Amino acid sequence: MSKLKAVREQKNLTQEELSEKSKISVRTIQRIEAGTEPKGHTLRALAQTLDIEESLLQNAVTVSTDEEITESIEESPEINYSLIKMINLSSLLFVVLPPLNILVPLLLMLTMKQKNSFARQIISVQMLWTAMAPIVFMLGIFLKLGRPFTLILMILIVLSNVFIILRNAAEIDRNKELYFRLNFSMI
Repeated sequence: MSKLKAVREQKNLTQEELSEKSKISVRTIQRIEAGTEPKGHTLRALAQTLDIEESLLQNAVTVSTDEEITESIEESPEINYSLIKMINLSSLLFVVLPPLNILVPLLLMLTMKQKNSFARQIISVQMLWTAMAPIVFMLGIFLKLGRPFTLILMILIVLSNVFIILRNAAEIDRNKELYFRLNFSMI
């Protein structure tokens, strides 16, 4: 049995469900399960969706027993969605202090032992927002539309982050996934 199929079945997912969550076609998943080795984006997307290390899907495509797969899955960090939600909402407290909206969730991720793709994605989104917010603000200043516009722009920038955090929290509650996430991890 292929490693992908073993992990997919261990996680109680059909090929179609895995395809939908990973944004990888069902045909590609079928090819991998038939023996083709996943590479690049496909490998990263499947590993992230299944919350396993990429190396579990690489090299030797077939395994002799399901025990190795089960042990590997059990070694990967357990996802506690209430802690993930807390890590996400911790950014909300520091929405006006951009470095802390990254640092606090990062510290919580480490102390709560939630070093999984969900926590990394939450922090990556905050890092991207923290990098983009000053750029948008500076562009607004360079347009020289006056103080009222600058104040409105600042409020909109902060509210955009509040919206991202709250929308992700709602999606964690509903579907146990993130609404706003990147195709790559910054940490």
